[in-house]
Amino acid sequence: MFSKWLTSAAAGGCAPSLSRARVVIVQSDSVRTTKNRFDAKVVEKVLDEGLRALFHGGTSTSIWRQLFSSEDVVAIKLNCIAGRGLSSNKEVVRAIVSGLRSAGVKSENIILFDRMGQDLRRAGYRISTVRGQVRCVGNDRIGYSRDLLMHKSIGSMVSRVVSEYATAIINVPVLKDHGIAGVSIGMKNFFGVIHNPNKYHINACDPYVADLCSHPWIKDKLRLTICDALTAQFEGGPPYMPQWAWPFNGLLISQDMVALDYVGWQIIEKKRKQAGLKSLREVGREPKYILTAADQDHRLGVADLKSIEIKQLKI
Repeated sequence: MFSKWLTSAAAGGCAPSLSRARVVIVQSDSVRTTKNRFDAKVVEKVLDEGLRALFHGGTSTSIWRQLFSSEDVVAIKLNCIAGRGLSSNKEVVRAIVSGLRSAGVKSENIILFDRMGQDLRRAGYRISTVRGQVRCVGNDRIGYSRDLLMHKSIGSMVSRVVSEYATAIINVPVLKDHGIAGVSIGMKNFFGVIHNPNKYHINACDPYVADLCSHPWIKDKLRLTICDALTAQFEGGPPYMPQWAWPFNGLLISQDMVALDYVGWQIIEKKRKQAGLKSLREVGREPKYILTAADQDHRLGVADLKSIEIKQLKI
């Protein structure tokens, strides 16, 4: 189990309301078969139990049908920059695709994507645009919007997956440290939908991450964030650095991406402290963009433990 603050933040048994975000942390010691291989059936069970906890019961199929319809085109934003060691795992993605199909979403209306095809291939995915099947593409192949998206501090071309094709988005980031932004979890993953993310890494990406995620193409289409924390990393990111990675063996799931990022940030800080490392604030890369996303100008979610209900499961 986690530190006392997580347990106390989830305590009280109060029902979720519009003022309280809910984040589910679900883990299983059985999920891992070897160092970097996972049991697909256990991963699917972890996801199903996490969704049931997030939505207070029901069957996994009923939950998927509540979230998505057979008319949706669902984009699944992966994070594959770190290769096989620290990317959105295929077992998690297969479980998500299975859930979408149970909701009646056609395979051809499911798009796995990331910034570049080579990232996807390095993480073990096969690029595919075969008609009638789940598509898997990089932005370098499917292309970007012709016109710049001009929104707050952002001036970027956006992946056509987001700007033209998708009616709904599932975000599948990884729980990891980031050498500039502090952490790269849910919101930072959307830097992978624009053509010029390097432009926005000054000031630890604040307010740029929050500004990007506040655009309707992301804010209004995002329906679920499923953070892959089967393997997590507390230092040295975004590349995979095995000396700073650890087997968290779980998922973080929420409809409030800001709350999920805030909880994930605290998990990374705790692990850093256990390893004898300074806090992200002390090393000059506190992820303030998470707090900015929750401010009165952005209102993207909750970044206050008092207003986050944290549900922990061990299966």
